[in-house]
Amino acid sequence: MRRVYFLLLCVALLIFLAPSVRADQWDKRTEVTVAETIQVPGTVLAPGVYVFKLLDSPSNRHIVQVFNGDGTELLTTILAIPNYRLEPTGKTAITFWEMPPGQPRAVRAWFYPGDNFGQEFAYPRTTAVTIARVDRAEVPSVEAVPEPELETAPVITVEPPPEPTVVAEVPAIAPPALPEPAINEADRQVVTPELPKTATPYPLIGLAGILCLVLFFGLRAFRFR
Repeated sequence: MRRVYFLLLCVALLIFLAPSVRADQWDKRTEVTVAETIQVPGTVLAPGVYVFKLLDSPSNRHIVQVFNGDGTELLTTILAIPNYRLEPTGKTAITFWEMPPGQPRAVRAWFYPGDNFGQEFAYPRTTAVTIARVDRAEVPSVEAVPEPELETAPVITVEPPPEPTVVAEVPAIAPPALPEPAINEADRQVVTPELPKTATPYPLIGLAGILCLVLFFGLRAFRFR
């Protein structure tokens, strides 16, 4: 009889716990303890305990909801894309994007214990551009839409900006100095500069004419005396 009671108790426990186990497997409900301030699309999470789980939607299994620690307050709803890892682990795994100094790290992907696939979060374009620039990687992005339209919202990929082209400055190289040609002393020519001729003979001719007239009138006056 003790064995019968024990078996009945085990069956009752399985019946009681089965719905909870199935629910956790379906929505991937996970309690996440945050030791530092981090950010997820739509909000910043201060240190504390939070609940991550999938939206109860059979059509889209990549919508993540983040609740407060007791699961009574919805903080944000996130559209995600599949992310895969080679070796699953028996505990929750979260990866991060690096951010510029002064900004909290951004959650990249969330993996449920035992799964080799997870949820990679899509960020608003402004944040995605910042992440792509810092991490030099492609970042999923989605435009802000109302939650009912989130299931059909398209996810785009933000690519990192191209690396800046660095042009090295090449110093200018002066041409080699050519040797001066040798000049033979016998070939040197001494050139004596000539002063320009600035005077003309016309003033002398005029002066000679005046002297002749003076001499003519002087002789004539002497003759008639």
